[in-house]
Amino acid sequence: MDLPLSPGLILSLIVVVIGILVIVKGLVIVRQSEVMVIERLGSFHRLLESGINIIIPFIEQPRAITMIRYRKMGDDYHAITSDEVRIDRRETVMDFPGQPVVTTDNVTVTINGALYYQIIDPRRAVYEVENMSQAVEVLAKTTLRSVVGKMELDKLFESRAEVNNEIQAAMEEPASKWGVKISRVEVQDIAMPEEVETAMRLQMAAERKRRATVTEAEGEKAAAIAKAQGQRESAILNAQGDKESAILRAQGEQESIKLVLNAIGDSDTHKQTVVGYLLGQSYIKALPTMAKEGERVFVPYESSALLGSMGMFRELAGSPEDAVASHLRAGGNQGGLRGGVVGGAATGG
Repeated sequence: MDLPLSPGLILSLIVVVIGILVIVKGLVIVRQSEVMVIERLGSFHRLLESGINIIIPFIEQPRAITMIRYRKMGDDYHAITSDEVRIDRRETVMDFPGQPVVTTDNVTVTINGALYYQIIDPRRAVYEVENMSQAVEVLAKTTLRSVVGKMELDKLFESRAEVNNEIQAAMEEPASKWGVKISRVEVQDIAMPEEVETAMRLQMAAERKRRATVTEAEGEKAAAIAKAQGQRESAILNAQGDKESAILRAQGEQESIKLVLNAIGDSDTHKQTVVGYLLGQSYIKALPTMAKEGERVFVPYESSALLGSMGMFRELAGSPEDAVASHLRAGGNQGGLRGGVVGGAATGG
């Protein structure tokens, strides 16, 4: 059975439908870290922050922003362009394809970089530039060519951090006019021609070989210096030892002669006898060595006189040992140490 539709019922239904459309179109939920630019009748009106917002349908409309993102497929990058009404305020990374750059030493390298940026003023990002992401990308590429073009190839590899900082500093001012903050720029890969890479490897190998040679030479130099210093110190110590030994021997002989003279008398005749006796002892000590070094032994003529002096000394005092011993018995123990010295000298005869 068909119900009659009155004009009032139809009007009510129309109002209900319009109300539902207004609610559906006018109720906008903005997520955290997102913002929407709202235009009223074609001009900027306000920004919709995160949360529940209500707009007037057909009178207020969100303004879209054009974004370009690259997707890597194999070895190639493909640009994907999209119009988005929800502007993301989070930090965004743009990994753009490698760019050919010529250094000051005329080497063409391909540099692949990554750009980190953040939209801090959505209104300026929409109205101050036609395509914000494309503008930032082109600015990064031109700045990269400008900075790297002032460097040599070796300097480029050594100063990646410096290159990153220079690019970021050069992009900050123009990007700020678009409401964009450049967080950082990273140079990822630097590709060079194969012949240049081969030459660099040969150069690196030659440099390492040179450093090894220099290090080896410095080590040999240090070892030679240390050896010479050791020989010098050893010679000095040996000379000092010989000097002290000679002084001690001379002092011992002096004490021995004094004791012998005190025992038998200190007249000139006795002095000559003692000197001759000592010289004779030296000749006698040298005879075995002389016999070992040759088949024939030549005894100097003066040795007979010296031996005669030794015999005369024994006739006068019996022997030097007996004379010293009798002197020590007469003098008591006051010359114990000196008696030991004389005894050692006499025993050597």
